[in-house]
Amino acid sequence: MMPYKRFFLPLRVLSYRNYRLFFFGQSVSVIGTWMQTVAQQWLVYRLTHSTIHLGIVGFLGQVPVFLLAPFGGALADRFQKRNLLLITQSLFLLHALIIASLTFTSLIRFWHIAVLAFLFGLVNAVDVPTRHSFVSELVPAELLANAIALNSAVFNAARVIGPAIGGAIVTVAGEEWCFLTNAVSYLAVIFGLLFIKVHTSLIRSDAPLFKYLTDGITYVMSASPIREALMLLGLVSLTGMSYVVLMPVFADRILHAGPKGMGILMASAGFGAFFGAVLLATLRSSKAVLGKRIVVGSVGFGTSLCLFSQSRLFFLSAFVLAMAGFFMVMQMTSSNAFVQTTSPSNMRGRVMAVYAMMFMGMAPFGSLLAGTLAHVFNAQTAVALGGLSCLIGGLLFAHHMPKSKMAQ
Repeated sequence: MMPYKRFFLPLRVLSYRNYRLFFFGQSVSVIGTWMQTVAQQWLVYRLTHSTIHLGIVGFLGQVPVFLLAPFGGALADRFQKRNLLLITQSLFLLHALIIASLTFTSLIRFWHIAVLAFLFGLVNAVDVPTRHSFVSELVPAELLANAIALNSAVFNAARVIGPAIGGAIVTVAGEEWCFLTNAVSYLAVIFGLLFIKVHTSLIRSDAPLFKYLTDGITYVMSASPIREALMLLGLVSLTGMSYVVLMPVFADRILHAGPKGMGILMASAGFGAFFGAVLLATLRSSKAVLGKRIVVGSVGFGTSLCLFSQSRLFFLSAFVLAMAGFFMVMQMTSSNAFVQTTSPSNMRGRVMAVYAMMFMGMAPFGSLLAGTLAHVFNAQTAVALGGLSCLIGGLLFAHHMPKSKMAQ
C-alpha cells in the first residue's frame, strides 16, 4: 500500500453505515462521560474535602467491572449485543438524570454519590464487554484493528476535551449542568443504536448462564495466545497505569509545577495517546503484527515510566509522558484487537469480559498498590517499579509467545 493511502483507512472504516452510526454516537457520549467524571470528583471534594472519599467513589465505580465482567460477557454472547447496549445506555442516561436532579435540588449527599457510583459500575460490567465485542459486528474482520484504534482515538481526544468543558461548566454554572449534559449525550448513542441494523446469528442454547460464564473462562485459560496477552494487559494495568494516581505528588513536590503543571502533564499523556491511536488507525494489522505491537507498547511504556520517575525537568517530564501515552495506547489497543481477532465470534463477548477485568478491573487495585509503594518508599520508586514491571512483562511475553500461534 502506498504510504499516503494508509491515512484513508480510518475513512474506509467510516464508510460502513453501522459503524459510522456507532462511532459518532460514542464520540458525543464519551465527551459527556468525561464531563460527568470531572463534575462528580469536584462534587465529592466540595461536599467532603476528603481524598479518602474521592478514593472510595473511584473504587466503588470500578470494582464491579473486575468482579462481574465475566457475567456481562456471558450475557453479550447469549443475547443480541445491540439490544443489551440499548438497555445499558438507557440506564446510564437514567443514572445521570438522577444525580443531576439530586444536585439541582441540593439534596445530594455523599452516600448518594457512592451508591450511584456502585450502580454505574454494575451496569458498566455488562456494557464494557458488550460494547467492545459489538464493534466486530459492524466492520469486516480485516478492518477490526483500525476500527478499535479509531475508537481509542476518540476516547483519548475526549479525555482532553471532556474535562476542559466540564471544568468550565462547573466553574460557571455548577456540577448539575455537567450531569444533565451527560444525560443528553447518551441520546446520541441510543438513537445511533436504534438505526443500526445487524444480522448476526446467535447460537441458541438452553445451557444455564453460569455455564456460559465458566465456558468463557475455560476457553481463555486454554487459548495460550489470548491468555498470555491478557495476563500482560493485567500486569500493565495493575503496575503501570496507576502512575496517574501519583501525578499530584510529581507536579507539586518533585517538579514544583503546581496544579497548572499537573494539567499540562496529564494533557501531554493524553496527546501522546491520541496521536498513537490515530497512527494505529491508519495501519493494517495482522495477528503477528499485533503481537509485536503488544511487546513494543509494553516495553516502551515501561521504559517511559522509568524515565519519567527520574526526571526533574518539567518539560522533559511532559515529553516523556507523551511517549508513555503513545506506547500505552499501542499496548492496550493492540491487545484489544489481538484477542478479538483471535477468538471465535461465539466467545468474543466473554473474552472481552476478561479483557475488561484486566484493563479496567485492575485499576482500583493498582491505585492501592501505587499509594502503598509511595508511602513505604517514595513516588519516584513506586513509578519506577511499575515501569520496570511493564518492561519485564513485555520481554517475557515476547519470549514465551510461540511465533506460530501468534500468527494463527
